[in-house]
Amino acid sequence: MHQLIVSPHNGAFLVARPGDRAGMQIPRTLYGQLASIAESSGPLPAWLLDGARTAWDLDLTGVPTRDAVLVRPQTRLGYGRATYEINKGCNFNCEHCYLAERKFEGLPWEGKARLLRLLRDAGVLWLQFTGGEPLIDRDFMDAYVLAYRFGMLIEILTNGSRLHRPEVIGMLRELPPHKVTVSLYGATPDSFDSLTRKPGAFKLVEKGLIAAREAGIALDLALIITKHNVHELDAMRALADRYGASRTEYGTISPTYSGAPEPLAAQAPGFLDKTSVFKGCPAGHTFFHVDPHGLATMCKVGRDNPIDLMAEGLDGLLRLPAIADAQMLRTGGCGGCQLSGTCRVCRPLAKAYQEAKAPLNTYCQHGSEEAQ
Repeated sequence: MHQLIVSPHNGAFLVARPGDRAGMQIPRTLYGQLASIAESSGPLPAWLLDGARTAWDLDLTGVPTRDAVLVRPQTRLGYGRATYEINKGCNFNCEHCYLAERKFEGLPWEGKARLLRLLRDAGVLWLQFTGGEPLIDRDFMDAYVLAYRFGMLIEILTNGSRLHRPEVIGMLRELPPHKVTVSLYGATPDSFDSLTRKPGAFKLVEKGLIAAREAGIALDLALIITKHNVHELDAMRALADRYGASRTEYGTISPTYSGAPEPLAAQAPGFLDKTSVFKGCPAGHTFFHVDPHGLATMCKVGRDNPIDLMAEGLDGLLRLPAIADAQMLRTGGCGGCQLSGTCRVCRPLAKAYQEAKAPLNTYCQHGSEEAQ
């Protein structure tokens, strides 16, 4: 299996190593050189040998080029990233979940394999497996291996409940992901199991974190702040540090992507995330989302006018930029807003809040005392 991936990405050319966050950008001429010798049994060019030692402390001296490097071809589509919602089914029942329904259904294995080939041929280098809970899908491991062989840098977004399983850890050790992001819903069984509504959930996730740390897998913890665990925030941060994981904190609870308000009940007062101004998004242009049935949309929230990749193939993606642009138009009460320059919510998400009849102060500055 390849040690390095060489790939076009958003007009540039990258050299990456699976499981490592360091990388190199190279000029087109060096990409062309590698593409011309990709199947060769000869040695790697000296510049790449030196670069591998510098970037990853990796010695590839004497390793045939075809065994060391996977060179991905240029494609007619410029989609460098995608998320694949392999299944909406989940073994947790989180109060804050943005999925209105968690039906365990999707493509059969043959369809999943074809979809992954389409993602590869669309140019996708960075692939996130998500759900639902991806690790409970019966085809997840086969899908992961295939995506890895296609030369994708993989992130797994998981609740961590099955991360401890030997077959999963063994696969990730042999074929390392770019990272595994585990959602953390508390620092104790009481808070964690209360939010997930699954007894024993916290212990399962701890087992997974221990196994991943021992296997040397790159971990990121997504700290989900809710009314059930806000009193444990410092302990959640300490837990991330304990497992050597980077962390990101999420304090804003959104409605379902279809506009149902039930998840908003989990919001912790005073923890609305209003730290950054929305300055545009490449969704639909360089990035897209695919649901369990192969329906492509601009992102997981903006699901209007989905494109059936299984029926239309890659040609369907040619329509996606215009579909995304239409969903970004400020409508439904947002048109002409004098605060739009400092808005912190994208238009598809604002639409979901509006359809949920959420209070303005949960997503819009017009709900603050200053705006009033």
